Amino acid sequence: MRNDIPDKHTETDESQADLAAAVGVTRQTINAIERERYDPSLEMAFALADHFDCRSEDVFEPDD
Repeated sequence: MRNDIPDKHTETDESQADLAAAVGVTRQTINAIERERYDPSLEMAFALADHFDCRSEDVFEPDD
């Protein structure tokens, strides 16, 4: 699953650690999601979208 997490947290001037703390996961989890090595749960996808004040579709899109 492709994502815009790196762009989103750069826009908000947050580090991976800041973002992880805000949504209740580890920095390593955020890194794995950003590198597309881990697909977040639906709950995590919604939490990240909520954190960025957008829809999950604005952050994640399925692979073709």
